[in-house]
Amino acid sequence: MTDSTAAGETPSGALLPDTPDTPARPPAPPQHWYADVLAADGGVVRVRPVTPADAEELQRFHGALSDRTRYLRYFGPYPRMTPKDLYRTTHLDYRDRVGLAVVLGDQILAVGRYELVHDRPGPRAAEVAFVVADEHQGRGLGSILLEHLAGAAAENDIATFVAEVLAENRVMATVFRDAGYHVGSNRDGLVLHLEFDIDPSEALLSVRDARELASEARSVGNLLAPRSIAVIGATPSTSRVGGVVLANLLSQQFEGPIFPVNPHRRSVQGVRAYPTVRAVPDEVDLAVVAVPAQQIPAVLDDCMAKGVKGLVVLTAGFSEIGPAGFAAERELVDAARGHGMRVVGPSALGIANTDPAVSLNATLAPVLPARGRIGFFCQSGTLGAAILGEAAARNLGLSTFVSAGNRADVSGNDVLQYWDTDPGTDVVLLYLEHFGNPRKFSRIARRVARSKPIVAVRGGRGPGRPPTASVTELALERLLERDLFAQAGIVQVDTITELFDAAMLLAYQPLPAGPRLTVIGNSAALGWLAADAARSEGLEVGDPVNLGPQAGPGDYLNAVRAALADPATDALIVVFFPPVPGSVAEVAHAVRSGAASADKPVLTSFLAEHGMPPMLATRGPGGMLVRGSLPSYPDPERAARALARVRRYAMWRTRPASPVIRPAGIDPERARTLVGEWMSARPDGGRLGDLEAVELLRCYGIDVVDFREVRDGDAAVAAATELGYPVAAKATGEMWQSRSDLTGVRLELWQPDAVRRAYTDLAQISGDPVVHIQRMATPGVGCVLRVQDDPSFGSVISFGLSGTIIDLLGDRVYRALPLTVAESVELIDAPRAAPLLDGQAVVRGHRIGEPVDKAALAELARRVSALCDDLPEIRGLALEPVLASAAGAAILYARVRIGPVPSRFDNGPRRLA
Repeated sequence: MTDSTAAGETPSGALLPDTPDTPARPPAPPQHWYADVLAADGGVVRVRPVTPADAEELQRFHGALSDRTRYLRYFGPYPRMTPKDLYRTTHLDYRDRVGLAVVLGDQILAVGRYELVHDRPGPRAAEVAFVVADEHQGRGLGSILLEHLAGAAAENDIATFVAEVLAENRVMATVFRDAGYHVGSNRDGLVLHLEFDIDPSEALLSVRDARELASEARSVGNLLAPRSIAVIGATPSTSRVGGVVLANLLSQQFEGPIFPVNPHRRSVQGVRAYPTVRAVPDEVDLAVVAVPAQQIPAVLDDCMAKGVKGLVVLTAGFSEIGPAGFAAERELVDAARGHGMRVVGPSALGIANTDPAVSLNATLAPVLPARGRIGFFCQSGTLGAAILGEAAARNLGLSTFVSAGNRADVSGNDVLQYWDTDPGTDVVLLYLEHFGNPRKFSRIARRVARSKPIVAVRGGRGPGRPPTASVTELALERLLERDLFAQAGIVQVDTITELFDAAMLLAYQPLPAGPRLTVIGNSAALGWLAADAARSEGLEVGDPVNLGPQAGPGDYLNAVRAALADPATDALIVVFFPPVPGSVAEVAHAVRSGAASADKPVLTSFLAEHGMPPMLATRGPGGMLVRGSLPSYPDPERAARALARVRRYAMWRTRPASPVIRPAGIDPERARTLVGEWMSARPDGGRLGDLEAVELLRCYGIDVVDFREVRDGDAAVAAATELGYPVAAKATGEMWQSRSDLTGVRLELWQPDAVRRAYTDLAQISGDPVVHIQRMATPGVGCVLRVQDDPSFGSVISFGLSGTIIDLLGDRVYRALPLTVAESVELIDAPRAAPLLDGQAVVRGHRIGEPVDKAALAELARRVSALCDDLPEIRGLALEPVLASAAGAAILYARVRIGPVPSRFDNGPRRLA
């Protein structure tokens, strides 16, 4: 079975019709079709359009194919491409005839094409074919080509792919079916005819995500488990970067060969050295780079020539120093990816893998924690060493560690994919400064957190936040972070200390099954401190069990056993203040014995004069801490806060996964056509006209209360008569539509004279002759639904009640797109003012309001989510106000802003950001 496909292109070929004539000067290919993609083995390849300059390399590629591959591809012997075929293969219009190549450097590894099928009734269809070099079959390159060809076809309004396949080549249909396409076929002798729709269904996206997971996990795994390492810039001095990392590799006893690279020395730290990477006689999987930034280009050339698979760049002096450094960083990553390499850094602290089969410490950290089951990703190289030191001091064992520095290539998303598949990692810790692709991060985190807890702390403001950001802007970012992390099931903490407080509990204790906490101690004051802290975090706590100051080990043993046996206890905090020195160890042993084999989390706080170890350790083979070790905190309040965070995560995890269900009655094709026309007329985008917004929203079943735009009093009266009295008159323009004082609005107009007078007033105060006459809606609770672009988190949807006081209080909730069914319901229920929607708000002992149709609001949120998910050109949307009542949700006004598609959008074919 080969990875080549055999669509039926003969030497004169179905894909090589005589008409229409190929243009002598083909147009320039779209730049966004250039993409770096991970193959199934984790290696980087580049997908790009075929151009006339590829003729010679295509002929070489074709000639190198085996007879079998050429037979399956062309249905017969075809040893050399004819000049006509070669010309037509390289001269394309990039609309009806498209060719893509998978390349590594200048070498073509695979080629795929589609060509429009002429004279076919119905939606536009194209015949597709691709072929993969024999030595690169099995790497999933055919699937990559299919994804990117389908993406290009969708842009060009092609709805269906067809293919002719030799019946003996079953790989072709398998490629399509495995890609998630529903394939219809019929058999005609020795040839299969295949047809499939290229619209990205949920099944297709699921397959794409699964392949992405496998390739990205493999890519990071290749970095963390290299067979050989070169240290470029290795020195004898352990006061320099190259000397430190070499010493750490040697002291950790890396299992493979280590090659110091130093042009001035024959050996470094007792290991034979080489002047360049090219001079190393063996293969080099990973290169750790510790030379000045100006030497990086020469080092990169050597690594590319040597075939190095990955780089860890410890060198600083790139994007963190300004535009010139950023440009140099992009050149580094572009060149490395173009030759199949992934890059960690620049300005990275390094990477580590404590697996005894690897024993990798390619970091600058003076202390590396022992072997454990916690994966740690850190963006900051500066803080990384201190963070690792604290982890070691707390006895928190790590499985793997990655410090991405400037995160120019390998990101937290990549490492999350790896940990999702790594059986040696149970808990994930993230120190994040910003998100490379926030939509992708949310998607991956939601999946990973279902089986492995993720604890995250954010540092810095994130890209796009000005250093002079206001208190309001920073508060908004904090709200976004809180809501989006909670949506993804991430345990959010504020400090590195809290990061480890939560990690200690998650790594070694079971999750709490409920909110009920028991506190045991020998000090009433400390017990109440723990209980009060727990209650403030939402846990349910009865009176603390006070054993008294004279309580000994036996008292603690019996109390712990009794509490854990009580069905009314879901978690236990044990507090001990030693009345006399030297009694801590005995009580600690008793607590550990009482908690042995417990299926409920047990936390401890020993307030000894000289402190306590941060863990009452239970060790397994090799001295590694195992589950059942008891975390110990320096004060009971910290223990309570850690438990409360873990309890919220446990609640999220017990909720069944909710699907994203596309609403009925939508017309995405019509919406794409409209947005395409508007973007063609306004390439930089901008705000849509009010009538344009209504037309777009209607494609997704979102109806604004009917209105007419008028320019004089007579037209206003005619519009009111057409719509039916009573009506409202509204000044146009954003400043008038969103004013809470209703200066630009006249309501309940029942007579023509009132309409005419309202028109005159509004045109005068606004200075704009355009006024809206709108049918009156059913009175209800005013709500606001928005989608906005955030510089850190991407596009997010928000919901809240309308009103000045609500705005001042910031009572808005946020979610990442797309919304699942459950998330749309939670969005409506989440604001603090949401009881008004249920008719449950109580003021001075009296309920106010009537219940509204919240299901209609949730449905509206799902339709908005689908619209913005399908059309990344929508960069902002506001439905304000929406009147919610028992009759439904009436939208009084809509604003939509469009713009170029963001580069970090998470739809479409797989690609590295």
